[in-house]
Amino acid sequence: MSEPRIRVIDLETAGNGANDVCEIGWQDVARDVGGCWALTDNRGALFVNPGRPITTETMAIHHILDEQVADAPFWKDLAPRVLRPEGGVVALAAHRAAFEQRYCTDRLTGGLPWICTWKCALRLWPDLPRFSNQMLRYQRMPEGLVHEIGLPAHRAMPDAYVTAHHLRDMLNIAPFDQLVAWSAEPGLLPRVPAGPDRGKGWDRLTDEALMGYLRDRDGDVRFSAQTELTKRGALAPAVAETPAQGSLL
Repeated sequence: MSEPRIRVIDLETAGNGANDVCEIGWQDVARDVGGCWALTDNRGALFVNPGRPITTETMAIHHILDEQVADAPFWKDLAPRVLRPEGGVVALAAHRAAFEQRYCTDRLTGGLPWICTWKCALRLWPDLPRFSNQMLRYQRMPEGLVHEIGLPAHRAMPDAYVTAHHLRDMLNIAPFDQLVAWSAEPGLLPRVPAGPDRGKGWDRLTDEALMGYLRDRDGDVRFSAQTELTKRGALAPAVAETPAQGSLL
C-alpha cells in the first residue's frame, strides 16, 4: 500500500440480530504524496442475505426488499473481502461506528482500528447544533460532495460517501492517531442533551449538577460531565467507558 487508506463503511440491516446485515457500502479515503487526505474513486455497495425476512420497520428506512437480497452472499462470506480489501487499509470508519462494530467484529476486520466520525465531530465542531451524518452534510456543505452521489439517504453507499467527506476534512485538521483515540472513548457531548439543563454547555453547570449527571444512564453524558469536573479539578481524570453512543444530538 503506497499511501495510507481508510475504508469508510455503512451498513443497512434487516433488524437487530447479530447477522442481520442486508447491505454494505464503502468509500475509501487516502493520503496523497503531499500529505493531504482525499476521497478516491473506490466506492461501492453490495447486498447481503440476512438469512431472514427484512422487518417492515427497517424496510421503511432503507427500502431494501427481500427479493433484492435473496440471492446475495451471507455476511460471513462477504464481509472479509470488503472490510480487508486488496492492498490493505489502515483503519475502518463509520458515523456512529458502534453500530457497524456490532457486525464488523475483530474476526472479520483483522482487528483494524476504527474512527467514529460522530465522536470526532463532537470534538472538532462543537459549536454545530446537530451531529447526525445528514445534518453535518448540510450544516458544513463539504467541498466536492456531489449531491446526487450522496442520495438516497439511508442507503449504504450514499451514506458512506457523505461520511467520507466528513472524515477527509477531519483528517486534514487533526492527526490520524488523535481521531482513533477520540473514537475509543465515549462521546464528549458539547451540551447537555436532555432534561432541565438541555442545551446548556457543561461549563455553565454547577459542580452539584455535574455530580448528578455522573449517575446518568447514558455513558456519553457521564463521560462529558466527568470531563468538565476534571477540568475544574473536582475529580480525577475521566476514565473512558465502553462507548454506547446512545445520545442523539
